[in-house]
Amino acid sequence: MVKIPKIVTQDLIRVYRTGKSEVIALRGLDLEIQDKEVVAIQGPSGCGKTTLLNLIGGLDRPTAGSIVVDGANIVHYSDPEMVKYRRERVGFVFQFFNLVPTLTAKENVQLPMRLAGKTSKERKSRTNELLDLVHMHDRAIHKPDELSGGEQQRIAIAVALANDPPLVLADEPTGELDTDTGKQMLDLFHSLNTKYRKTVIIVTHDQRISSIAHRTLKIEDGRIVGEVATKRGALKSTES
Repeated sequence: MVKIPKIVTQDLIRVYRTGKSEVIALRGLDLEIQDKEVVAIQGPSGCGKTTLLNLIGGLDRPTAGSIVVDGANIVHYSDPEMVKYRRERVGFVFQFFNLVPTLTAKENVQLPMRLAGKTSKERKSRTNELLDLVHMHDRAIHKPDELSGGEQQRIAIAVALANDPPLVLADEPTGELDTDTGKQMLDLFHSLNTKYRKTVIIVTHDQRISSIAHRTLKIEDGRIVGEVATKRGALKSTES
């Protein structure tokens, strides 16, 4: 069984250079996320939220600082090690779904498993399990442009979970959804944590996500500037 990660960042800096210009996305950011936590990250546009998510997920590398996940500093990973980390330990859920348009819903879910070398039998079993989880069995042979926004997001979550990663990262997962569908997504993320014991980090402008989070972190100008413990976080603290 894959161990659920504890995540610690220290002095995290990310500078983007475009020609002669520099944009400092993160300015020495420190962060700690415990095993099996749900953490919401909020802040104004351009404050560094998505940059932070991409660094923790291994989609980008920092200019300076450390990112320790389950005791290993992923900043020191080689490119092949980083690919393995992303494939096996992290599931990404993007605002705009990031599905392959030429593949059916079922084929999109199977794709990460193909890349991981899973057998046909393993892929079929896991795909059926995930389509059940997101209530999309009846839409399995439809392509993304034949699905509603909520249906595409459900399939995107199934894709993120294909290789059973212990860490789920979501970037504005309710941003393109109507109110009712967004509520359904929150219930699904809550279930990923409570039933399937995933660590979940959600970048969002959606204030409702605090209802499923243990903590909400506030980012401004590339730094954590505040933290709000939610009712759920207080309940967890009382029980532990």
